[in-house]
Amino acid sequence: MPAKRIRDYLDSHGIKYYLISHSMAFTAQEIAASVHISGHELAKTVIIRLNGKLVMAVLPASYKVNFKSLAQIVGTEDIALAHEQEFQFRFPECEVGAMPPFGNLWNMEVFVAEKLTTNDDIVFNAGSHTELIRMAYKDFEKLVKPKVISYAV
Repeated sequence: MPAKRIRDYLDSHGIKYYLISHSMAFTAQEIAASVHISGHELAKTVIIRLNGKLVMAVLPASYKVNFKSLAQIVGTEDIALAHEQEFQFRFPECEVGAMPPFGNLWNMEVFVAEKLTTNDDIVFNAGSHTELIRMAYKDFEKLVKPKVISYAV
């Protein structure tokens, strides 16, 4: 089961969470609609190539990465959306496009959009196109230690 690594990690840290099953959906907006939550509540994970290495951008499903803003904040011009071929083998236990925002488990830096920090909970793909996890945002932040910045539009 794709969510096992995340569930084991959360369980080992005593984190409370909810596993939400839903019908097959691929886009963040489709997923949000299928589980009846706002696109502002659902976090999507976007893989970006930044200075030659892969990083995670985590932002509300209803937003997009502002690459110009992110590049200015991190002080680089070497930034681009990563292609699936660049990262699909990096997450062997996950379905492509359903990676959970736990970059710390895959040795990746995580940038969280400031807009997500105002929510009590964070809801995200659990490694498959049919499962989500809902947990307290403060627990997510404690485990992942993301860089919180304003780069989403």
